[in-house]
Amino acid sequence: MQIEPPAASAALAMLVALAVDRWLGEPPLRWHPVVWLGKYLGRTGDWVQRYAHQETSIRDLQAFWLAALVWLAGVAIVLGVSWGLQTALLALPWWAAGVLLGLLLKPLLAWAMLKNEVLAVETALGQSLMAGRERLRWLVSRDVAALDATQVRESAIETLAENLNDSVVAPLFWFVLLGLPGAALFRFANTADAMWGYPGVHQGANWAWAGKWAARADDVLGWVPARITALLLALVAGGLSLARLRYEAGRTPSPNSGWPMAAMALALGVRLGKPDGYVLHAAGHNALEQDTARAIAYASKALLSLIALVLIAQAALVLIVIARLP
Repeated sequence: MQIEPPAASAALAMLVALAVDRWLGEPPLRWHPVVWLGKYLGRTGDWVQRYAHQETSIRDLQAFWLAALVWLAGVAIVLGVSWGLQTALLALPWWAAGVLLGLLLKPLLAWAMLKNEVLAVETALGQSLMAGRERLRWLVSRDVAALDATQVRESAIETLAENLNDSVVAPLFWFVLLGLPGAALFRFANTADAMWGYPGVHQGANWAWAGKWAARADDVLGWVPARITALLLALVAGGLSLARLRYEAGRTPSPNSGWPMAAMALALGVRLGKPDGYVLHAAGHNALEQDTARAIAYASKALLSLIALVLIAQAALVLIVIARLP
C-alpha cells in the first residue's frame, strides 16, 4: 500500500495548490473541507461539553477521554476519505494525478488569504485604531478592545508568523511525508486545537480537560514544521543566532508557536508580545507600518525557499529512480 504520492506527482501537486491559492483563493464555504471539519468539531464539541464539568479545578477524565474518542473518530474519517481519493488519483498518469492532487491539497493550505488578512489589518489601522481592532478580531481569538495601534500591528505580525507554519509549512511538510492524508490529518488536528485547545473556559465552556488531547496532538504534529518555519525565516533574514532564536522561542507558553514568532521578531528587529503574557525580542523597536510589509516579504521568501528545497529533493528522487531503471 503506497501512502505518499510519487515524487513527480507530489511536486506538481504542490505547485498546482500554490498556483490555485494565488490566483483563485479559497473555495466557496459550502465546498471547503476545513469548514466541514469545523462543523464536525463544533457539533461533537457541543456533545462533549454536555458531559464536561464546568469547574476548572476538577480533574475531568471523562471529558478528556470523550473528546479523545471524538477526535480519533474524526481522524479515522479524514484519513479514510483522503487516502481513498489519493489512491484513486494515483491510478492516473503522473501528471493528471499531480494536478488533481493539487486541487485537493489547496483547501488544506492558505497563504494568500493569510497575507491578505494581515494587509487588511494594516489598511484598517490607517483609517482608525477602532477599524484596526475590528479587522484584527477576524484573525485572533484574544480580546482586542484594549490594544493600542502598536499592539494591533504586533498581533497581526505574530499571527502571520504563527500561521505561516500552521496554514502553509506544516500542511506541505505532512503532504511530502504522507501525501494527502498527511496534510488532511494536520489540518484536522490544527482546527481541533483552534476550537477545543483552550486551557480553561472559552465562550462559556470549560476546555481545560476536554481540549487537552486536541492541544497535545497539535503540539506533536506541529513540532518539526514549526522549527522548519523558524529556520527558513532565519535563512532568508540573512542568518540569525540559533541560540538566540531558541532562547526567545522559549518565552512563550506554546512549544511551537514561539519559534516562528521569535524568528520573525528577530528578523525584523521588532518587539512582539502579548499583553500580560510574553515579550519577544524586548530590545527591538515598536512595530511600524513598514514592518508589516517586511514581515510579509520575509514570509514569502521563506515559503519560496521551502518549495525550492522540496522540489530539489523531489527531483533528486526522480533522478535516482530513473538511474535504477534497467
